[in-house]
Amino acid sequence: MSDLSGKVVLVTGAARGIGAAIVAACERAGAGVIGVDRDPCSGIEADLAEPDAPERVMAEAIAQAGRVDGLVNAAGITTRASFEDADVARFDALVAVNFRAPFFLMAGLIRHLKGRGAPGAIVNIQSMNAHCGVPDLAIYAGTKGGLQTLTKNAAQHHMADRIRVNGINLGWVATETEAALHAAEKGPEWLAAQGEAQPLGRFVTAEECAAQAVWLLSDASAPMTGVCVDLEQWVAGAPPC
Repeated sequence: MSDLSGKVVLVTGAARGIGAAIVAACERAGAGVIGVDRDPCSGIEADLAEPDAPERVMAEAIAQAGRVDGLVNAAGITTRASFEDADVARFDALVAVNFRAPFFLMAGLIRHLKGRGAPGAIVNIQSMNAHCGVPDLAIYAGTKGGLQTLTKNAAQHHMADRIRVNGINLGWVATETEAALHAAEKGPEWLAAQGEAQPLGRFVTAEECAAQAVWLLSDASAPMTGVCVDLEQWVAGAPPC
């Protein structure tokens, strides 16, 4: 059973979508949760695009709760850009939120846990695009591929510190943001039709992702570390059906 009783978990991107689902699931599992978002939330308001935000967020979380035992890097932006239309501004924005911020949040938690001599767990919400990605998500795919490498690097080098680091390569989830984006571009019926065309007849849900995140944070998944779980309705490398 995924039990987080007595643990304090920091979750970024907590105001909506996948992050909000993870906050709720962690709370149901018994954790004390500190949410982080650039929009008002019940925890810490911060824009992770700002270089000093990760250090400030970790310091505030520790000051609020006395300690942090787990971290979920769920915040991310999906600004579209390909090799043909990308610009430096979009590149820097995606790297700042999707790659730099998780790195320094991980670094802050690792230092905190080692200073306490305590075990901990980190879960990074990655993407199936880390395997390659579609053309207009080239930069986004690169940031998620980089985050997958950071997951494995931290897992390997902090295994003896009892700090487990795992990731979820998340596929297509019909979040509020996704629905609003496609409704504006293609109409509300388009996304529903895409869901019905999936093997399960629906999209993977934010709650299903949250359940996996809670399990990876909990002692039930120990000693697993350095694993990146593909949570999608197709197997990477399989031929088209």
